[in-house]
This record gives sequence, structure tokens and C-alpha cells, in this order.
Amino acid sequence: MAKAFGRNRVEGVAIENLDIALDDRTLVARIYRPEAAPQPLPLIVYFHGGGWVVGDLDTHNALAAQFAHESQCAVASIDYRLAPEHPFPAPCDDVLDALPWLAEHRSRLGFASDRLAVGGDSAGAHLSVVATRGANECVAGLVGLQLLLYPVMRRQFDSPNCIANADGPGLTNDEMKWYWEQFLSGVTPDDHDVRAFPLAEPYERTPARAIVVAAAYDPLYDDAHELKRFLEANGGSVELIDAPDMTHGFGHMYTRSEVTRGWLYLIGKRAGALLRA
Repeated sequence: MAKAFGRNRVEGVAIENLDIALDDRTLVARIYRPEAAPQPLPLIVYFHGGGWVVGDLDTHNALAAQFAHESQCAVASIDYRLAPEHPFPAPCDDVLDALPWLAEHRSRLGFASDRLAVGGDSAGAHLSVVATRGANECVAGLVGLQLLLYPVMRRQFDSPNCIANADGPGLTNDEMKWYWEQFLSGVTPDDHDVRAFPLAEPYERTPARAIVVAAAYDPLYDDAHELKRFLEANGGSVELIDAPDMTHGFGHMYTRSEVTRGWLYLIGKRAGALLRA
């Protein structure tokens, strides 16, 4: 379903691929630039969802392009390694390395050097929180905004909305259990390892400002609210966009759903406004 929707193109958004040459591997990023937006463009580094197991640049092509269009910011979508072939901590290592690489090369690539956001959906939102925290603990204030759509934050399956929405649509509780198994693939992270469990430890520095998007018909609905509480308890500023009529993964459905288009318009416009403020 995601790949079918991912083929859609957005008018007025230029697309190009970019190699991110790290010390021991090369990742591919797909860059989306709204052609009519004022220059230099703020940059949103984006990590796709898919339970750390599925998804790629193509499945999230249309969603990333839509965010570029609505926010009038550049978006760099990252093709990080996936489990179970590359289990934890490989996906986390990739996002922790790709983000500072892009931050360092912003000026060369034509992006604004003082306006950087990180975003993602589902497991990509998990990786966004991991990457943002790691980057800002190294360079205070490097990332100014997090854009987190229906995030997975905890390895738990018995919260009220996990039970109420256990059979989907969009995502089931059993599927989420399977994704966690593949992501960890026999590895047992320390309970305090914030790469696996982002809410396990308090922040050393104030978290970056965040937009958290929750979908009411989603087993992960409670995770979104728990993330909001956690960030605020650590001094962060959070705007919660609570979509009472949406399911997990609704971002992929905007070409078929006027209501979904309305939510993406709201999310993208708000992200762009905060980045340009």
C-alpha cells in the first residue's frame, strides 16, 4: 500500500538523490526542494516508518514530497539500514551518523545553516527522537524542531489504546510485537539504553521543540501522549496534533482522502512556520 501511494509526485518539488559517505558505509538520501520557496531553505531530515523492518525512499516518496510542499522547507529522506538483516543498533547508528553529516554539509548543499528539524513517522519517529537527542547532546540547539507522526516509543502492548485498537486498522498489536522482535533480533539492550527505549532516561539538555501527531484509531495512540508528557517533564515545548478520525499510517492515504490531506496540510504548514519563525 505504501509503495503504491509512494509513486505519486507533487508538483513544484524538485527531487534528487544524494550519497552520505560515512566512515564505514554509504547511505542514500533523497532531497526534496520546493522550487518556489524563499532561499536558503530550512532543512527537515526525515526517517521513514515501517517498524525498522520495511519501508524505503520509494514507499515514503510522496509523503516526503508533500511535507516539502506544505512546509516550504527542504526534506532529506534517509535510507537507513533495516532489521532483521541489520538489527539494533544499526538503524540507530545510521540516523545518529547521518544527521550530523547533513548538518555539517548544510551550507554546501544550499540549505539554511541555522534552521534544522528532524522528523519521522512511526518507527521513523522513534529514530527521530534518538537522532535529535544524540545530536543536541553533542551540539546544544543543533536541532530546533522535531516532527513526530504516530510515534512508537515503548515496548509495551497493554496500554488502553493498544487493547482498544489491537486489531487495527493500519497497525495491529501483533504486528507491533513482531516489529520489535525483528528490530532487536535476539539483542537485549540495557533497560536504560535510550537508543532502544527513548523514554528510559531523563534528558541532559532541554529537548528540542516538538510537534507530536497522534491518531486516535492507533495502538500507538498512548505512546504519542506519553512522549508529550515525557518531553514536557524534561523542559521541552510540545504541540500535540490529535487526529480523532485517523488510523496509524494515515500519512500515506492523502491522495485518496480529503480529510487526510487536511491533516497533512495542517502538520506541514505548522512545521514550516515554526522552522521559519
